[in-house]
Amino acid sequence: MVAEPLVVPGAGVIPESELSWRFSRSSGPGGQGVNTTDSRVELIFNVAESVALSPVQKHRALTRLERQLVDGALVIAVSEFRSQLRNREAALDRLTRVLAAAIAAPPRARRPTKASKASVERRIAAKKRRAQVKRMRRPDSD
Repeated sequence: MVAEPLVVPGAGVIPESELSWRFSRSSGPGGQGVNTTDSRVELIFNVAESVALSPVQKHRALTRLERQLVDGALVIAVSEFRSQLRNREAALDRLTRVLAAAIAAPPRARRPTKASKASVERRIAAKKRRAQVKRMRRPDSD
């Protein structure tokens, strides 16, 4: 796999030098090559020491991912596929999605609004119609 920078929407480009890889044998069934291929992939990205992220992005990522971080590093483990190459691609994709979500700007605060007078009147009129229908269903009590 050629060393290419990772493009994260909203964050820019993370150089390959900030990503480190670890490979191991995958668990579970895998056929004849199960005991000989290191298909499980761990992608490690140190968020705390990254120079690719701005201080604001770094702060957002550190606070939003604090439960997933190990000493400031985000570890993505993938063993979904039997091929190491496919697992590497899946790990890069997952890191891209996790980072993009972590550094995204918070949503704008909701501006409180008041129900319009007409909508309040429509709601009350509907309630009165419903009550009238239920009243008509009652048996006569004479």
